[in-house]
Amino acid sequence: MYNLQTLIQNYLEYCKNQKRLDTKTIKAYKIDLRQFSEQISLINPLDITPYILENYISKLHQQYKPKTAKRKLASIKALFCYFEYKEIININPFNKIQVKFREPFILPKTIPLHTVEVFLSTIYKQRINAKTDYQRKNALRDAAVIELLFATGIRISELCSLRMNDVNLYDRTILIFGKGSKERKVQIGNDDVNQVLKEYKNSFLSEIQNCNHFFVNQKGTILSDQSVRRMINKYTSLASIDLHITPHMFRHTFATSLLEEDVDIRYIQEILGHSSINITEIYTHVSLSKQRDILTTKHPRKDFHI
Repeated sequence: MYNLQTLIQNYLEYCKNQKRLDTKTIKAYKIDLRQFSEQISLINPLDITPYILENYISKLHQQYKPKTAKRKLASIKALFCYFEYKEIININPFNKIQVKFREPFILPKTIPLHTVEVFLSTIYKQRINAKTDYQRKNALRDAAVIELLFATGIRISELCSLRMNDVNLYDRTILIFGKGSKERKVQIGNDDVNQVLKEYKNSFLSEIQNCNHFFVNQKGTILSDQSVRRMINKYTSLASIDLHITPHMFRHTFATSLLEEDVDIRYIQEILGHSSINITEIYTHVSLSKQRDILTTKHPRKDFHI
């Protein structure tokens, strides 16, 4: 007789060793599938019917926001596709289920450009006014992190994962390993950004070489995304910015700013590492300032003489 817990463990091993999925994806699958197996309280996957799945989906809707419920359901669907592939089940119960999710459309949260400027200025002032080498090095590292986030639109997880050899400051390119281990190269277009990255690398060279990651803390270990979040909160407070800023907001601001400068969305898609243009299209909303500019300068009423 099949044991659901054992089969889930086998599936997670399959995801790790054969599908080569990201560790964070596997961790999410593990949580979702554990919750599923605990709530349905069945041992044999052959006993799981469409009716049982429909009840579970109803519970997901009650407990979670649409986006989270949709992800958890996708984890379970992927498990049953694996059962079908391994011929553990003859008929996939999901074949008889139709599920629709009405996700609310949420515009990406961006940072006003003058706020980004104030934020960066605050970091550089901290570096200039630092009383110890420790504080000076920290501020330099912090400046390098934020400059790269804003200059390239890189995800925080990608930034923290950068290896020493992924950052070529001579060619001014960053080799990024994104979701699904997809590679992309992004250019550092700004001289000041490249310069601060050079200064950071020279200052932290021994730590970088020992850790083999480009961004490190002063203990010489890999810089975590939580450390970056704490860093952002620190400078938000020092700059008296009345806005909760997250690392991902720099990515949103990067993409929206390029779009407002009439950069082709296909280039933005490539730089961001989106697998589909549909994902990038979330940035095609028109900001009020851009809308005002369009309607003031482009609308034919401006040429009327009445």
